[in-house]
Amino acid sequence: MEELIKTFHIDAKLIIAQLINFIIVLGVLYKFAYKPVLQMLNDRSDKIDKSLSDAKKIEEKLAQAEADYKEVVAKARKEATEIIEKSNAINEEKKAEMLAKAKEDIGQIINKEKEKMQADKAQTLKEIRSEMAELVALSLEKLIEKKMTDKEDKELIKKIVKEVK
Repeated sequence: MEELIKTFHIDAKLIIAQLINFIIVLGVLYKFAYKPVLQMLNDRSDKIDKSLSDAKKIEEKLAQAEADYKEVVAKARKEATEIIEKSNAINEEKKAEMLAKAKEDIGQIINKEKEKMQADKAQTLKEIRSEMAELVALSLEKLIEKKMTDKEDKELIKKIVKEVK
């Protein structure tokens, strides 16, 4: 070994001094470099784990929100269908009411027209009777060839009208 030491010029004191220097440098590096780097890596690992757990929570919330959305949409569609059905029912009721009112109005109009026609008929019959009485009086006058007085004329007309009724 001595030959080896002489060949490579190894000095034991120098090796021990270098070993002490190495241990000091290793201690300083451990304290000021390795520990902070290790702490930084642990912090980063914790942040990544937290981000992954947050992502899972967000994904769960998203799935829940989507389920809630689908439920709300289904509920809204159901309500819309019910509203449409109610609207159709109300429209049918209104239609039936309007039809009934129209029939009633038509019935009233028909009754009014019947009354009007009866009144016109009565008026026409009255006019016809009056004209017939005059015609009868004129024809009788021609037959009798004598002019009757107004008083006699009216009495004759009244008598004939009573007989005609």
